[in-house]
Amino acid sequence: MTDRTAEKEEVRAGAAIDWTPILLTVAVALAAIPLVGSFSTWVTLTVAALAMGMMIFIMASGLTLVFGLMDVINFGHGVFISVGAYMGLLVLWPLAGWVDSSSVFLNVAVLLLCIAFAMAATGLFGLAFERVIVRPVYGQHLKQILVTMGGLIVVEQLLYAFFGGNPITIALPQSFRGGLAFGPDIVVERYRLIAVAVGVVVFLGMLLVLNRTRIGLLVRAGVENAEMVEALGYNIRRLFIGVFVAGSALAGLGGVMWGFYQQTLTVGMGLQVLVLIFIVVIIGGLGSIGGCLIGSLLVALIANYTAFIEPKIALVSNIGLMLAVLLWRPQGLYPVTKS
Repeated sequence: MTDRTAEKEEVRAGAAIDWTPILLTVAVALAAIPLVGSFSTWVTLTVAALAMGMMIFIMASGLTLVFGLMDVINFGHGVFISVGAYMGLLVLWPLAGWVDSSSVFLNVAVLLLCIAFAMAATGLFGLAFERVIVRPVYGQHLKQILVTMGGLIVVEQLLYAFFGGNPITIALPQSFRGGLAFGPDIVVERYRLIAVAVGVVVFLGMLLVLNRTRIGLLVRAGVENAEMVEALGYNIRRLFIGVFVAGSALAGLGGVMWGFYQQTLTVGMGLQVLVLIFIVVIIGGLGSIGGCLIGSLLVALIANYTAFIEPKIALVSNIGLMLAVLLWRPQGLYPVTKS
């Protein structure tokens, strides 16, 4: 990579942070205090929204990588979430004793094993999905929508065949159940705090890889000028395959976290959140990791507050948020420009 390109990327990575979307998120949370009425209830709703937002971010981050960096519209992303959740179930079944154990070590170990197996399985599944379904339709958005939706339907039917159509109940590991008291009337569920922590780790990891490693630099440079990267001796196709596999693995991680959050697995669970994920990716700015995070938190905060204050409004709150953001910033909260 040339010194000029590297200098350009360093300047871009070190550019001033746009604080407006961040302050907007804080303002939404503070504005809800008088509407909710009770401070303890507001804290409970806010922490629940942060946990939900972080899990939405994990599921959406893989799509924003693929959609924003590779220009691939993968409507099959929802089934990667379902596959990840069921792969975690395959780990839980033989380790049921670890789930019910009072040992924190065993409880953490079973969660990490579920995550590792789900990410590995969905990563391999993503590799096959890219080769068979996505590769023939690069640059053809209409065909991408059609074939990835077809792939989603096929894989969903395979999940029905293997796991059946009935919901499967799963239990949280013993140490993750219940809540922590932060005052006389404020109790926060342990698993929600874990979800927030996992989301922060994923966010920081993605920023580190994309902005501070050679692979991330090559991927971003390849998006802007693929011919230049190939002329320097790098295989741009392999880089983009790696991005697709990483995005699929993140969907698997999100599936495990979402499955434990709901404590019920259904074959259509990924499809149920797919529209929400696309809303997050669009309002965040295609390819923007920071935008994806802020968009996820905004969606979750507004959904939780409106569901408590006026449940009927909650049904359309996400669409309303998307319209408002796009009227304000048509390219999303943190648009990624290509030059």
